[in-house]
Amino acid sequence: MAEVGSPPARNTRPRNRRAMITAAAADLFYRDGFDQVGMSDIAEAVGVGSSALYRHFAGKQQLLTHVVLDELHPFVEITAEAGDVDEVVARLAAAALDHRQLGVLWQRESRRLPEERRDVLRGELREVARGLTGLARAFRPELADADARFRAWCMFSVLTSPSYHQVQLSRREFEQLLADMVVIIGNRPPQELAPRPEAHPEQLERFAGRASRRRLLLAAATRLFADAGYGKVTTEDVGAAAGIAGPSLYNYFASKQELLSAVITRGNAWLEVELERTLATKTDPAEALRALLRSYIRFAFDHGGFIDILVSEVGHLPEAERHRARQTQHSYVAEWVGLLCEARPELDPVRSRILVQAALTAANDMARTGPIRDARAVLRLGSALMLETPVEG
Repeated sequence: MAEVGSPPARNTRPRNRRAMITAAAADLFYRDGFDQVGMSDIAEAVGVGSSALYRHFAGKQQLLTHVVLDELHPFVEITAEAGDVDEVVARLAAAALDHRQLGVLWQRESRRLPEERRDVLRGELREVARGLTGLARAFRPELADADARFRAWCMFSVLTSPSYHQVQLSRREFEQLLADMVVIIGNRPPQELAPRPEAHPEQLERFAGRASRRRLLLAAATRLFADAGYGKVTTEDVGAAAGIAGPSLYNYFASKQELLSAVITRGNAWLEVELERTLATKTDPAEALRALLRSYIRFAFDHGGFIDILVSEVGHLPEAERHRARQTQHSYVAEWVGLLCEARPELDPVRSRILVQAALTAANDMARTGPIRDARAVLRLGSALMLETPVEG
């Protein structure tokens, strides 16, 4: 993660001011969220007046676009250069820690941008994917196109997974662990991948006639918050999408925040129930981990909207509820970490947390934006990330 450092004295003009602005913006967007940061906050972090900031960037959206492009570009450069596979993997692992904010900035914050700016970022991301596809083929030249692309996106998920936690490990050990996971993905035997399934109506929509109004509202809110972002959706939008017009919505939810809280509570409750069921029926820790991952992937693929909201919208909850939601998520992941420490006694909780987070990030990314929606392939890969060790070359 880039360090912002102390702002320079006012009325001075350091040559690297533009870089200082983007570094400060990246830190603030990552820490507080795009919606909560104003240009004045960024100006204060850099030690300049707002007018000086606008000489470099026309506004917050342009600045966020530039920040994400800056975070992505090193990955484009590294993967575009031909070289020794081990050296490329090591450089990618180092870049992942130098640009630790990337996952959150891309997946959470860039959703605030208009479509034309997101298209610019997608173009850069496609360049990264193209380079990582080449890396996958450097490991396994015989890979089919779909398999190579799938591995490329999973490699990117692993490399961006540190963005979603604050776990600290020595730099050398952290880089090695990330590199090991990339190697595990690259070395896996070729696989047949199921074609991407056609989109189908949500289960609740197919049974809308039997659904309660509360469930209809929750389903509509989940879809709208995931697609448009919490800030752009009104309670009137939710009511209209659920076929519930006028003030009737307020018989079920007092506010938009209460709707968001109910959506997050509902999703977390499902995961907790699955966790309890798995822990009650599986005695072998490795088997329990695979069962948990299988149920998590099924949930993520069936309810991608909830995963979008969990990644992007929790910050809109009131502070106490936000803290409670994040504590619930932390406790959920901690159960996985405990199982992994049992399954692989050579690992400590810090390394186990990094491996678990990588597997969950890959599952989230494949469910939300991945080009391949083969749940069995994601399960095999996620299990390998947690439970396998890389083969020495």
